[in-house]
Parts: sequence; C-alpha cells; structure tokens
Amino acid sequence: MSQPRSRGRALLRHLAAPALALAVVASLPATGRPGPQPAATDDTAGLVPVAVSYAAPRGGEIKGQFLSYNDFHGAIDPPGGSGAAVNGTPAGGVEYLATWLRKLRAEAKAEGRGTTTVGAGDLIGGTPLVSAAFHDEPTIELMDEVGLDISSVGNHEFDEGVDELIRINKGGCHPVDGCADGDGFAGAGFTYLAANTISKKTKLPILPPVDVRFVGGVPVGFVGVTLEGTPGIVNPAGISDVTFTDEVQTANRWGGLLKLFGVKAMVLLVHEGGAQSPPPSAPGVSDCANFSGPIVDIVRGLRPEFGVVVSGHTHRFYSCSLPNSSGAQSVVTSAGSNGQLITDIDYSLDRRTGRFTSITAKNVIVENGVRNADGTWQQSAPGVYARNPDLVDPGAKALADKYRAAVAPIANRVVGRISADIVRDARPNGESPLGDVIADAQLAYTRGDGAQLALMNPGGVRASLSYAASAGGEAPGEVTYGEAFTTQPFNNLVVTQTLTGAQLRNVLEQQFVGFNGQTTQRILQPSAGLTYSYDTTAPVGSRVSALALDGVPVDPATSYRVTTNDFLANGGDGFTELKAGTGRTTAPGFDVDALIAYLGAGVPVAPGPADRITRLG
Repeated sequence: MSQPRSRGRALLRHLAAPALALAVVASLPATGRPGPQPAATDDTAGLVPVAVSYAAPRGGEIKGQFLSYNDFHGAIDPPGGSGAAVNGTPAGGVEYLATWLRKLRAEAKAEGRGTTTVGAGDLIGGTPLVSAAFHDEPTIELMDEVGLDISSVGNHEFDEGVDELIRINKGGCHPVDGCADGDGFAGAGFTYLAANTISKKTKLPILPPVDVRFVGGVPVGFVGVTLEGTPGIVNPAGISDVTFTDEVQTANRWGGLLKLFGVKAMVLLVHEGGAQSPPPSAPGVSDCANFSGPIVDIVRGLRPEFGVVVSGHTHRFYSCSLPNSSGAQSVVTSAGSNGQLITDIDYSLDRRTGRFTSITAKNVIVENGVRNADGTWQQSAPGVYARNPDLVDPGAKALADKYRAAVAPIANRVVGRISADIVRDARPNGESPLGDVIADAQLAYTRGDGAQLALMNPGGVRASLSYAASAGGEAPGEVTYGEAFTTQPFNNLVVTQTLTGAQLRNVLEQQFVGFNGQTTQRILQPSAGLTYSYDTTAPVGSRVSALALDGVPVDPATSYRVTTNDFLANGGDGFTELKAGTGRTTAPGFDVDALIAYLGAGVPVAPGPADRITRLG
C-alpha cells in the first residue's frame, strides 16, 4: 500500500518555511557530492527490464515500489480504433487501470514492498467529453479512486488557465458552470507538484514543488516539473501571470534543499520525454531502442540523487537507464498515454545511507480484452474489442458510469455524417485528411465575417473520425457529438483577423525551425483554395514558394481575412507572427461547433485531399 499522505505532507510543511527563508537555496550548484556508481555496465543496459545496481548496502535494505503512468488525458473509456491496442493487445479504460494497479500493488505487498503511485502530468486536458463536459472533475475523482499519490503537472493542466488548475487542485465548483454533476467537487486528494511554474506576483511555485514519503523510515523525495516550453503549446491568455523555469535547474535546486534535510533518494516527475527510434521490428513496451529526445539532456544535468525519472509528454513507451551529472545511471521511464500502460518500478534503499541501492523498471500493459481459444483477441470489428468483465474494478466503474450516464444524451446525439474514415495521420507533406476538413469547417463557419482562408494547428486534432459504428449505437457513417468533441476537445474560440500577404507568408515560414524563434516544425493544416510549396533545405525564411489563394498568387501588400482558433491567434505553438493580425472578431461558440456545423450541413463529408501543400525537399 502507499505510504500515508499525512506523513509526507507533514515533512513538507516543515520544509516549506525554512525553504522560503533560505534564499541561498536558489543558488545551489547543479550537482552535489558524487552519488553511488553503477556496480557494472554492459551493452544490454536499458533493455527489458531495465535494471541498475549501485553500491552494496551498508546498513540493511528496505524494498519499495513505484507505479507510474503519464498523459492519461481523461481516457476514462478504453481507447478505440487504431489506438485501442498496444502492440496488438487491447488496453486501457479506467476500471481496468484500477484493476492492474491493485494487482501490481498486491504482488509488491507479498514481497514486502510498499507502493507509491505517481504520475508525470497531462492527467487532464485534451479529454473526451465524459470528462471535459464536467471540466475534468471526473478524471480527478477517478485518479483518487485508483490510488494516485503524487503527480507533476503537464502542459495540458494549463489548458483552461492557472486559476482553473488551482480550482481543480483545491476543489470547489466551476465559477461559471457550477458543479454540473450536482454533488460538489472536493479537488485532488493526490498531490499535484509544479516546482517550475512560478507566480510572477509571489515569485513562488503556484503549487507545491516537492513531496516526501517515508519507506520503512527512510525518506524518498519527489520533485515535479512540467516542460519549460509549456508557454509555446498552451493558450497564452491563461498563463500570463506565471513563468516556467528550466527543468534541470529547478529540479537540482529543490533536490539540493531536500538533501539538506536528509533526503538522499529522489524521484523526478517531469512532463518531458523522448522516444525510441526502432529498427523495422516494433519495440517492446519496455525497450529503449535508439533512444533520443529532450529527456536525455535533462537527465544528463540532474543531481545523482535522482535515481528515478518518470517522464511523459511524447506519448511513447520506454524504460531506459541514462547517465546523470555524475556519470551514474538514472532509470528513466514512460508509460505511453491514455492509461494503457503502467510502469512497475521496484527499488531498494540502504537503511543507513538513505540512498538507492538498486532499481528495476518495466512497463505492464493494462489488458482489457477477451482471448479466443487460439490466443487471439475477440473483435466485432477492427479496433472494437470484447471487454473482459473479470478485469473490471467495481469502484472505478461505478464512478465512471455515473459520468457516462450523465453525458450520454449529449455524447450520443448524431450531429453529421462522413463517407469514409477521416484520419488525423499526416502525409509526407505534413497535411492530413482530417486537418483539411477542420480547416474547411472553420472557413465555412466564418465566411460571413469575410474569411478567405483558415489554418488549423495539427496538435489540436486529437482523434480520427471513424466510419464504423461505435458503442453509442449510431449507424455507420454517422458522427456523434462525443466523437466530434474527442476530435476537437479544447473548446478554443474561432477568430478571424486581417493579415497582409507578407504576414501570411511569415506565418507559413514560422512552420519551420529557425524562423523567428521557432524550435519545432509544425505544418498548419490549410483550407481549400490555399496552396503552396515548401523546401526544408532552403535557407531559413525562404522555404515557402508558390503561395496562392484560389489559384491567384498571394500579394504581399494585399490584406486577407484569416481564420484560426484563438490558441494560434494568441501565438500558440510558437506562431507569434499571428499576433500581428488586426481587426480580430470572434465567432459564436467553439471550434467544435464549427466542425459540427460542417459535418451536419448536407451530404456526407469526405476525407480531405491532403494535397494542398507540396513538399519539394
């Protein structure tokens, strides 16, 4: 079982006062004394399961377990379609997540290990309607139900702004919509950590930066951070009163403070990650094949006391050992997304020194299906699996069913029709059929305001639209409100503003790394009539060519009315050029309303052609 919250929070209260008084902590060096060195290394380090051994214990060992997951995104229902299975195994759904967590805890208890369950952010935000309709209160309640103890915040925790995150943490009804389920909202029982989200007013973290739990009398410290780049991928309007500091400097600062108070074993919960780049055969869920990503450099800068790094954000699964600042190995994990995996981390502590002596980690699939006699999984259609009632946790199901029943009349309402699957997967040019459809929908929605073209950010397209019937009972080709909302779950506003042709070209140049501070390539999805070519090998600032609207070359001096969501218009995803627009107007409703109006306007909507952009190199 998890250690009682009260003990960890009691120590944290004792830590907090001197922490604020000791400003010198802010200048602690990035590393302390060299930590324990690995007993041995070999070419298989980081493979299944990852295992790291340190110096032999000098005062007897204490054994413990961390269970972790990340990027849950309110996936209360099992994912469907192409995302229903992990490496061929149907997985996910909160009542199954609860069962597998309980099973793994019981196994650890039988071995004499206590369990702490942790997360690495994006528990909420970008969620299906069953959670989003209630401002993600169902997900928070279910995280308490499944036994989550501690989690860092992620960028999606800020989707509705800092004030809403504080409410989600503390509890209380939504200031506009109230408590829509009618029975109040108590807030998060688990501890949300936000060490690098700093209030501009108080100069302090907006939520606790650290937590401490005791394992057999030995303290284990937890520091939680989101990625420093959060401002570039959330709506700037909701985070204007905070800043986001460097992940490594923040973790080391608070780690140094924890060490001053005698904590020698630490876990970093960080909403940033990496990915495997596997050979032709698919990697296992606990592999670390050809691993790369921002988390590598983050770990390289960490104090050696951070023996475990639970990461996220990239929605990839892996279990690695990576070198930290001392050259010792830290175990680095990610459980993919949507509650389809759990990372099982077993560790041992030296009772005398308080340090980790060994750590092993592996990812476990949250199976939810029924097998046929031949070992295959029962399916009624591709991606539609039979669910195993023996793997259902009754408590989690009862709570989830309460919200499913409440939202069903809205979620199951048919709002439009499609002629085939419309997928969000990008073609080699960066364009997707669903991205085209959403851009076309927003253009149609704002024609009355003079809109001539629309652009959609690819990260805002969260799920494909499936032609097959779903559990809602609609006919093939019919799209329900719940399905449309799952595709566009952010409730962004639809805005139209005036840009010159020169400004429009700059917006498109900002899709590529290096132009006006852009650090990540993101190809905006264009509406019908907008065409252009690009060459990533051309010099920065001159990669876009043949830019035309309805076949007419775009004139740099001519003004054009351009529609986007307000996330983009406010400079989200690094598109700061869009902030230069003038004459901004806002359409009624949200982006999902534009999509619904388009899907229900007449004949079934076909997949977009995904050929409006030409890639030259």
